[in-house]
Amino acid sequence: MRENNQLVINGTSIAPGETKTILVGMPKMYDWTPMHMPIHVVRGKEDGPILGVTATVHGDELNGVEIVRRLLKKTFLKKIKGTLIAVPIVNVYGFLYQDRYLMDRRDLNRCFPGSEKGSLASRLAYLVMNEIVENSTHLIDLHTGSLHRSNLPQIRANIESPEVKEMATNFAAPIILQSKERDGSMRQSASEKGKPLLLYEAGEALRFDEMSIRMGVKGIVNVMRGLGMTTAATSSKDEQYQPPIAHSSYWVRAPSSGIMRIHRSLGKSVKKGQVLAVLTNPISRQEDKVIAKEAGIVIGKSNLPLAHEGAALFHIACFDELKEVETDIKDLHYSFEVEEEHFSKIISNDELLGG
Repeated sequence: MRENNQLVINGTSIAPGETKTILVGMPKMYDWTPMHMPIHVVRGKEDGPILGVTATVHGDELNGVEIVRRLLKKTFLKKIKGTLIAVPIVNVYGFLYQDRYLMDRRDLNRCFPGSEKGSLASRLAYLVMNEIVENSTHLIDLHTGSLHRSNLPQIRANIESPEVKEMATNFAAPIILQSKERDGSMRQSASEKGKPLLLYEAGEALRFDEMSIRMGVKGIVNVMRGLGMTTAATSSKDEQYQPPIAHSSYWVRAPSSGIMRIHRSLGKSVKKGQVLAVLTNPISRQEDKVIAKEAGIVIGKSNLPLAHEGAALFHIACFDELKEVETDIKDLHYSFEVEEEHFSKIISNDELLGG
C-alpha cells in the first residue's frame, strides 16, 4: 500500500531513502514454533518502478535464495531510483522441510490469488498477493527444475505483452520460452492485476548451481537497468545479446522402464529422430532408444538414471535457427565462466560469492 509517498508493507512504513527488513508473521507450526517470511525493502530517494523479486515459492528451489542474497549486496542499490522488494523465502514451510510443497501437499503456485480464510497454501498466496504483488509495479519470480531435474537458465513469459517481452529481452537469459500463464499461478494473478511478471527457471531443486545463480543476479540487474532504476555499468556483450525466443516446446517421455544413459546435455541441439538417451533393461540385454520427435534445444532433463515408462526425461524447445541458438548459448556460458575465473583471481572468495 502506498499513501502520501509512504510504502507500507505488513503495517511497516518505508520512507524514500530507507532500507528495511520486515519479518512477516506466518501461521505457527503445530508445536507453536513461530514462523516468519523475510521481506527486504530497498527504497531509493527518487520515485520510480517498484520491482518485486520472489524466490522459493517451491520450498526446495534454492538458487533463488542465493540470487537474492547476492543481489542485496550490490552497492548500486544505495542509489537506485524506485524500490526493490526482495523475498528470498516465500514458502518458509517447504523450505524448512526441504520440500516443494506445503505440509498438506498443496502446490503454492497453484493457489493464487488465495484466500484469507482458506487452506494454509491459500492463506500464504493471499499474503503474497497483498503484500508483494499489490505493492510492486513489476515482478520476477525465481524457480529451478523440480527434484532430480535440471533446467537450462531460461525466462518463461507471455511475450504477447510488449512490456513483458521488453523485460524478458533485457534479462538476457540464454533463451526465452513463450509460455501462457497457468491457472492458480502467481504469474497469472499478477497478470490479471496488470503487473508484468517474468519467471526465471534455472538449475535443479535442492542444489546451488553457480552458473544459474550468476545469470540470475545479472539478469535482475539488467531488468532494473531497463526499467530506469539504475545506471550501473554493463558490458557490451550484455547489450548485444538478443535471447532467442522459443514459441513451442515438448517433453520426451520414457518409452519403457529401465536405466538411462544420457547422450545429449542441456543447451545442446537435437535433430528430429536423434537419440537422446538409451534405456537398458537390468535383467536382459534389451535396450530402448529415447528419440527426439522434433528438432530443438534441450532446455530441461532428468538427472536420475532410473526411469519408469512414461517418465518425463527431456524438455525440448523449438526454434527456427537451431545452429545459431546453440552457438549463442555456448558463447554466453563461456562468457560467464571466463568472468568467474577473472574475478576469482582479483578478489576474495567471500566477495566472489557476494556477486
